[in-house]
Amino acid sequence: MRQIPILSAQHLQLGYRNHLVTEDLSFELFEGELTCLMGPNGVGKSTLIKALIGSNPPIKGDLILNGKNMNEFSRKSLSRQMSVVLTDRITSGNMRVKDLVALGRLPFTGWWGHLGINDLMVIENVLQATHIEYIKDSRISEISDGQLQKTMIARALAQDGKIMVLDEPTAHLDLINRFEIMFLLKNLAKESYKAILVVTHDLEIALETADKLWIMSCNNPLTSGSPEELMISGKINELIPGEKWRINSNSGKIELKFPFQFPKIIAPDNLKTWIQSAIKKLHPLSLPPHMIIKATQQPFTIEIQEGPNNYGFSSLSEFKAYLKKNF
Repeated sequence: MRQIPILSAQHLQLGYRNHLVTEDLSFELFEGELTCLMGPNGVGKSTLIKALIGSNPPIKGDLILNGKNMNEFSRKSLSRQMSVVLTDRITSGNMRVKDLVALGRLPFTGWWGHLGINDLMVIENVLQATHIEYIKDSRISEISDGQLQKTMIARALAQDGKIMVLDEPTAHLDLINRFEIMFLLKNLAKESYKAILVVTHDLEIALETADKLWIMSCNNPLTSGSPEELMISGKINELIPGEKWRINSNSGKIELKFPFQFPKIIAPDNLKTWIQSAIKKLHPLSLPPHMIIKATQQPFTIEIQEGPNNYGFSSLSEFKAYLKKNF
């Protein structure tokens, strides 16, 4: 039986006053799924997010939330359905982590902020779910960017809505924390059965974690599908406008479209991959088609065979220097 989306739209037009930003946006957001919204700068991702959170209604078309038109929801009732994590920096450095998380209960407590037993239980549960209970008494000024982002996610979770919208939550984080945050969101979608929408430019992590991708591109309808479906169909390349770049359908990495002819490489698969990567960075070198490259893992050796001539190297740096000098 087909799952019913918690949030959907058909042929939305979005913009500001007389300025149309994007149109023909149709989509469905489902509980239990992590969806990543991707696309080049300027295609209207931020405008779409503003429409979803009710701050800039569509010019044309309807957003349907839980079977009702979103414009039928009051601000308070909408905040109980949907929580948002934007890119705004927190300036209240003296606030404790648990107090920032507790702000997520405002739709239920009002501005007086009296926390009942149920509120305290929700806060404790989300501190544990986001793995930040150990810093709950720390000041915001004392924690790392990664811990702060987890705190913001915990605050959004404390609102206890069925939808979470996050605008580039990993933008200022290091590699490990980017993976930590995205896998945390993936697990929260599954375990808490929430519909989580993340705006991101990080293709590698999106391919690894997302259940669905929404791709926005200039002058095209929104494209939706699983990362695997979009890779197989080639629609993933809607992320890359122009003729210079493409997304490799095997690795999922962005690469130049120019045809590169590698010489024959005899090596274990992992070595072959990185030798090819090193050679590509030397473009536009033109290596002779009869060249053969051999490499071994332990100890690392790399050998070039050119007809009767053999050249051996003990590092990729030496190998690259030889190619640059001679080709």
